[in-house]
Parts: sequence; structure tokens; C-alpha cells
Amino acid sequence: MDTGVLISLSIYFALMLGIGVYAWRASTGDVSGYMLGGRRIGPAVTALSAGASDMSGWIMLGLPGAAFASGLSAGWIAIGLFFGALANYLVVAPRLRVHTELADDAITIPDFLEKRFGDRSRLLRVLSALVIVVFFTLYTSAGLVAGGKLFDSAFGVDYAWGLWVTAGAVLAYVLFGGFLAVSLTDFVQGTIMFLALIVIPVVAISGSGGVGAVETALLAKDPEMLNPLRDASFLGLVSLLAWGLGYFGQPHIIVRFMAIRSVEDVPAATAIGMGWMAVTVTGAMAVGLTGVAYAAANGLEVTDPETIFILLSDVLFDPLVTGFLFAAILAAIMSTISSQLLVSSSSLVEDAYGLFLRRDAGQAERVLVGRLAVLAVALAAIGLAWNPESNVLGLVANAWAGFGAAFGPLIILALTWRRMTRNGALAGMLVGAVTVLVWIYAPLGPDGGPLSGVVYEIVPGFLLSGLAIVLVSLLDRAPPAAVTGVFDAVRARLSQPAERAR
Repeated sequence: MDTGVLISLSIYFALMLGIGVYAWRASTGDVSGYMLGGRRIGPAVTALSAGASDMSGWIMLGLPGAAFASGLSAGWIAIGLFFGALANYLVVAPRLRVHTELADDAITIPDFLEKRFGDRSRLLRVLSALVIVVFFTLYTSAGLVAGGKLFDSAFGVDYAWGLWVTAGAVLAYVLFGGFLAVSLTDFVQGTIMFLALIVIPVVAISGSGGVGAVETALLAKDPEMLNPLRDASFLGLVSLLAWGLGYFGQPHIIVRFMAIRSVEDVPAATAIGMGWMAVTVTGAMAVGLTGVAYAAANGLEVTDPETIFILLSDVLFDPLVTGFLFAAILAAIMSTISSQLLVSSSSLVEDAYGLFLRRDAGQAERVLVGRLAVLAVALAAIGLAWNPESNVLGLVANAWAGFGAAFGPLIILALTWRRMTRNGALAGMLVGAVTVLVWIYAPLGPDGGPLSGVVYEIVPGFLLSGLAIVLVSLLDRAPPAAVTGVFDAVRARLSQPAERAR
């Protein structure tokens, strides 16, 4: 590894560790502090933390690679994600922030669901916690695989060592600093990603001979590169845009809304978050498109389109800057891993340990168990990621749809529909999850293949989950006054900022 790259990466890791130490001293004395930063996170940190934990390596590797290979048509997923994220801020963020506080200070999503529906059986809480822990352990393993492969391909470090370095760096700040450390490091990582996705396409355009040369190179490679409707079909476009539906059910994203300082900060967070997202997805597309022109103009061989960000970082800049740009990839990977580790450990502590094993556990004990849970989930993820060809990665590729279908309609309706019941929530979660699994694995599609080849599984999963919630809730007894009373209190609290504005 070049000395300049090593210096830049060392500075990056030292910064992450320093933030972890600061957060450890500032906010981890009780469960609310460790799991939600004491609900004192500002709008800028909330916005960039949500964005960085959402995008992962997809924004640095996957989207640029897709744009390099197929041109503008790769942007439809980004469009769907942008409007899904915007709807998440407008619909979920303010309601979830207020409801989780008024519902006896709910700390986790399963805790919120139990209190929202007055579920004394605790079945809803246990099932939702189980889904979160299992899928996020798999999700985390995918991020570790990405880290291991990055160290192997970009730095020449053995894959196994790459796993340990990636996991160790994340654990260094999550284990001790908790949610505040995750949020602050995500803010820094989101800033690094933002700058990297501006700098690379600008420099690549200059090195390719200008915007006109980029357009000429794209058309020379394939006349359809600048056609956004290339190979488009109705169901194909629906599938790509439907990625945005997944946002409402991603616990590691919506938990940021629970931790923001106040509901009055949500509009500012929305503006910052959507601005960040608009620039980063545009920059990621530009990296892929300008990469085509730069490779053609300079004889650069690109065997794997998803490495175009790495290749441009390596050939365009001084090693010190290259190290900074490689840190942007690590930032994308680590920000998602850290969020998933913390949400998983939160569910293990609050929805398992504190519920069944030690109901009278004190704050210090719960924080300690939370740290041990972070370590346990990380070790399990390392075990799953040890083989880079592990079959578990195929399941993780569908986890976005699984979370989106199981939790998306559930979260939206729980926050907006007074008549929704506990049984409706259970039905929606189960129908959504089962539909996604059937769509992925049942040989019901053309030529005996899966139905996911026809339309993305989140589309039927989301629709059927929402339908199940509505039908079962209407057939069920109306929720008791104790449940609807909290819902009405939330609605009254949300109306207060608007009344003050008038």
C-alpha cells in the first residue's frame, strides 16, 4: 500500500476512534443515551447520519458501476429512492419522533409497536425483534464482505484481514460510543462521501477533454447510453421505482427520526438530507458516465464496472487524496454496518434481555449488555462473511424488500390510522414477509423461475401487507381508548408547530 494512502486512511481511522471516545464520555450513561443519543441529535447530524447509513457501498460502487455499464437508464432506482426518502421524512419522521416519546419513551421499533397497540401478549414485539436481529446480522455480514473485498482489491491486503480491520474499526466506536458515536461518525462519513462524489466526476471530465468529449465517448460506446428508457418496460420501471417503498420499513434509518432533538427540527433535517441525497446520487451517476469517457481517452481497462470509482481515485489523484477517496468507500460501508449493529443490539437488550431475563436490570447493566450484544452480532456477522462466496449474501440482497414489505405499511399505518389494531399489525408483518419470500424462492414465474424476475418482490409484498392490515383491522374490535388516546395526543402535539406558525 502506498505511504500516502496509508497516511490518509490512518487519519480517517483515528478520527473515527476519537469520535467514539468523545461519545463514550458524553452520552452512554443510560439506555436512552446509548441507544438514542438521549434524543438530542441535531438536524444536520440526523440527516447525514440517515443518508450515510442508508446508502452503504451501493452509492460508491454499485450505482457508478451500473451507470458505467448501461448509462442513464441506471438512474431509475436512484429516482425511486429519492422520492421514497422524501416521503419518509414527510410522513414518518415527525410522527415517529413524537409518538415514540409519548408512548412511554419507546427506545426501539419493536418497543414502539408494542406500546402503540397496547399488546400485552408481547407477540408483536418479539416477532418484530426477531426479524430485525436475523436480517441485520445478515446485512452486517454483507457489509463486512464488501470491506474485505475492498482491502483485497484496492490495498492488496488479505480478505480475512480486511474483514477484521473493517469490523474492528466499526466496533472501536460503536462498542463504547453508542448511538451518538454512530451518528457523529455517520455525519463525518456522509461529508466525505459528498465531497468525493463531487471531486471525482469534475476531475474526470477535465481529464477526458470536457463535457462534449464525455458525450461523444458515451455515444461511441453505445448509442443507447444516453437513453433513460433503454430496454424499459412498464413492470421494469415499476420495479426500479419501487425501491423507494423500502424506506418506510428500514429500522436503521427510521430510528434516526426517533433520536432527533425535537419535531421542530424535522423540516431542517429534511432539507439537508434531501439536498445531500440529490448531490450524491447525481455524483455517483456522473462517476460512472465520466468513467466511460476517461477510460476511452486514456486507455484505461475496466474489467469490473463496479470498480470504476476505485480506478479513477487511483489514477487521477496524488496518493494522499486517493487515500481520502478510498476512505469514502470505507465510510459508506462502515456507516451502514455501525447502524445495523446498534439496532440489532438495541433489540437484543430491550426486546429480549430486559423483557424476559432481567426485567429489573439497571441502566448501567443494560448499557453493558448492549455493548456485549454489539460484539456478539459483529462476531456472528464475521463468521457468516468469512467465505466471500457465502450463500447468505443472496438472501441479504433481498433484505431491503423484506424489511420494506414487513415493516413499511405497518409503520405508515401505525402512525397515520387511528383504527389500526394489534392483529392487523401482526397480519401485515407476516403477509409482507411471506410474500417476499414466496416471490423470491417459489418456482412460480416464467419457465419455473422466481416471480422476482417479473416484478420486484417489494411491490406485491408492500401492497398485500397493507391490504392485510386494513382488512384484519376492520374485522377486528376497535382499539381501546388507552391506545387511541396516545394517538390523539400525538396528533395534537404535531398540530402545535403549525398553529404557532400561523
